[in-house]
Amino acid sequence: MNKSDLIDAMAADAGITKAAAKAALESLTENVTKTLKGGGKVALVGWGTWSISKRAARSGRNPQTGKTIKIAAKNVVKFKAGAGFSDAVN
Repeated sequence: MNKSDLIDAMAADAGITKAAAKAALESLTENVTKTLKGGGKVALVGWGTWSISKRAARSGRNPQTGKTIKIAAKNVVKFKAGAGFSDAVN
């Protein structure tokens, strides 16, 4: 399922226009992004939790040349599925 498929499904399930469904989806993604960027976490009970994990700088190897390279530190988004969501998929 891609973004437009999701928008179509949301509009059909909620009985709203595709424009309203698109606005709702964009609002969700923007607010999750803002919260995570600010260092917070987003928890939707029964579905899951998004959080930020800090990955330290480390050394790696270029597989073509074998030279050691430095990989910069970065923030990584993590998602932990809630019990209800996990049960629904299994």
